[in-house]
Amino acid sequence: MLVGRRPCWRQLQASFFRLLCLIPTGFPVRSVDMQRATDNITIRQGDTAVIRCYVDDKVSKVAWLNRSNIIFAGEDKWSLDPRVDLVNKGQLEYSLRIQKVDVYDEGSYTCSIQTKQQSKTSNVHLIVQVPANIYKVSEDITVNEGSNVTLSCLANGRPDPSITWRLLNPSADSLDGEEYLDISGIMRNQAGRYECKASNDVATPDVKYVNVVVNYPPAIKNAKSSETQVGHKGVLQCDMVAVPKPEFEWYRDDKRLSNAQGISIQIVGTTTVLMISNVTEEDYGNYTCVATNKLGIQNASLFLYRPGTGRDLNGASCLSQSLWLLLASITCLLFKC
Repeated sequence: MLVGRRPCWRQLQASFFRLLCLIPTGFPVRSVDMQRATDNITIRQGDTAVIRCYVDDKVSKVAWLNRSNIIFAGEDKWSLDPRVDLVNKGQLEYSLRIQKVDVYDEGSYTCSIQTKQQSKTSNVHLIVQVPANIYKVSEDITVNEGSNVTLSCLANGRPDPSITWRLLNPSADSLDGEEYLDISGIMRNQAGRYECKASNDVATPDVKYVNVVVNYPPAIKNAKSSETQVGHKGVLQCDMVAVPKPEFEWYRDDKRLSNAQGISIQIVGTTTVLMISNVTEEDYGNYTCVATNKLGIQNASLFLYRPGTGRDLNGASCLSQSLWLLLASITCLLFKC
């Protein structure tokens, strides 16, 4: 709102003639060119607005008003706002210019003209648009699989922005949600980077991101047994998927294995490899890979066997049971329950 000096009377709008009587008579005589009774100008926050008013030589007095405040009376500036000035191109234009427009400048502006016969006004309504701005978005989160998740994305702007969500991996399809995105019973394939976009066609959309990590227990991805001759190197490999990354252990029967002479255990991410550098007859048999994280335990049985015994190299017996169940079964067999 452009605030000017208080005039000597209160109701300016009741009589423009009384206002115009205050305007110095030295201003060039003109008349208004009425383009439309009321016009709308839409402008983006921060830009410069020029509100046009055209006159001719029949005008005796002219002024600009914003609501009930005088901005200019003739060429005498009443407003204290340094952003406001007049645009005079020759004797035919009496336009108002507002630089660095803000939302409080929005409203009705009146170009008031006094001729010898009558008073005329030209009204313009200034509409200020503000680009979409996301002022609050959820922080990155880590949840367990099956949890209910709500992501928030709050934005403002003029006009009010629309908000859309996408999960960027793998397909980047749009999701159903506006300010709040609700995910019931989140699954591991719903982990990733979520994009919130706020747009109102005033400027480039504002975009923010939320990273969602979904924890889940270990699961067998691949288990590779090994067909190896005596005297050669045997390699058993166990691939798991899990978040967070699992810890691995290797067992031969009920004995836990460790790096020792002739045995090497390697762990890279969610893969572990057991290498026997020089296989002997005693090394043939069943080995168990056990993966553990804070959400659960998973194990897989693999075999190191001599060539020609007919075992499928990749046909390891994968046991989708927890370690305690495996130990319980062994105990049951030992005691013939």
